[in-house]
Amino acid sequence: MRRLVLVLGDQLSEQIAALKAADKARDVVVMAEVMEEGTYVRHHPKKIALVLSAMRHFAQALEQSGWTVAYSRLDDAQNGQSLCAEVLRRAEEFGAGKVITTRAGEWRVIEAIDALPLEVEVLEDDRFIATHRDFDLWAEGRKALRMEYFYREMRRKTGLLMEEGEPAGGQWNFDHDNRKRAEPDLLRAKPMEFTPDEVTQEVLTLVEARFRGHFGQLRPFSYAVTRGQALRALDHFLRYQLAGFGETQDAMLAGDAFLNHAVLSPYMNLGLLSPREVCDRVAEAYAAGEVPINSAEGFIRQIIGWREYMRGIYFHEGPDYVRRNALGHSRDLPPLYWGAKTDMACMQAAVAQTKALAYAHHIQRLMVTGNFALLAGIDPAQVHEWYLGVYIDAFEWVEAPNTVGMSQFADGGVIASKPYVSSANYINKMSDYCSGCAYDARVKTGAGACPFNLLYWAFLMRHEERFKSNPRMAQMYRTWDRMEAGKRADILAQAEAFLDRMCAGETV
Repeated sequence: MRRLVLVLGDQLSEQIAALKAADKARDVVVMAEVMEEGTYVRHHPKKIALVLSAMRHFAQALEQSGWTVAYSRLDDAQNGQSLCAEVLRRAEEFGAGKVITTRAGEWRVIEAIDALPLEVEVLEDDRFIATHRDFDLWAEGRKALRMEYFYREMRRKTGLLMEEGEPAGGQWNFDHDNRKRAEPDLLRAKPMEFTPDEVTQEVLTLVEARFRGHFGQLRPFSYAVTRGQALRALDHFLRYQLAGFGETQDAMLAGDAFLNHAVLSPYMNLGLLSPREVCDRVAEAYAAGEVPINSAEGFIRQIIGWREYMRGIYFHEGPDYVRRNALGHSRDLPPLYWGAKTDMACMQAAVAQTKALAYAHHIQRLMVTGNFALLAGIDPAQVHEWYLGVYIDAFEWVEAPNTVGMSQFADGGVIASKPYVSSANYINKMSDYCSGCAYDARVKTGAGACPFNLLYWAFLMRHEERFKSNPRMAQMYRTWDRMEAGKRADILAQAEAFLDRMCAGETV
């Protein structure tokens, strides 16, 4: 009897477990573009186009290699517009009673597949270094699940940047070397861009018609949509950008969206690139003396450290993780996140870049848009849905822990030992945003005071009972206690007035 092999839109690899277990001679690969996946959050049009174009190209590659592929296009008249509806339609069409699939990366999809009235064989996704069991065993009995210690285990397991059992360069982490400001440089290389082919052009036209109201600019579109293109993007990064990646990986420039960031995460998250092959290439570049250790280590840590750790947390903590709200924040996400005018130059730049590119690097996400949402007391569920929707590389298994845990501290400290909050000083130190801002990063209170300065202290006071005894935050509370009482009252009153204006829809 024929079986269906369900391949999801982020499983675009011929090495995916379900394809490796299938029989090319008798099984049918099922792939489906459905409105349900494009609209459960309001995904950026570029993200939708990337996924659909990559799926179509992958389906073509499977057919060329001899697979029978039942592919449902979004505008097919018979399309049931949900994954499960399309699986059931194909099961009836081909007389299949069994489905083989690789475990999805999102609880929502896992639960939907589990509910199918068919025999379903779910295989573990072996594209990752740590299995769910590996992570659970590592986490068992630990008081704190800190990424740094998990990362060291991944280094030992993979052998990446290891020399006779010890970390290359004599230490595990070179983060202290990677905190420099960046200077504008018109000659700095950019991530590789690709001209849309006929398949992609057709997808762009479809997305324009079906997702017109979604936040974000669809064109121009220049992301890789095939494995071949993704490999070229990797080669380009290794040759032109990796060496300079480390020092300025936390820096931000208003006129340079990418600096030396690779923008390879969309391709890894879709399956076009293997995370291990990417890390192997980076390690080889270091071994050949082509890049410094701080760049190689910093990049590899993002993949076998943070990326693997976030997936581990997502599945370890369970389906309710995305709904956690340990700090009780409840304000609505303000219109400025959807492109409404704001006088805060950093927020204006980060959101405008997101709208245009569906991309912002990790510090823009964590210390600008995420920092502001946390300081302002925005509902973390709304923040989570925004990040999941607007970024080209956002899939829930990796996005939710970064947002709910690391950025918004809504998990109560599962990931972070303290909230990632800062005043304007950090943004001013690491970017050029503040130089042209209507607010003054150096002004703490009164006319022209940066909202980040006001909201920082208001946040600390709002959660004083929870954080004052935290050793990493105690110094800031002592600083507050030394302030003159009138100044403290002014700061809190001005912070509250700012939030009132923001919630009333005024430009802030």
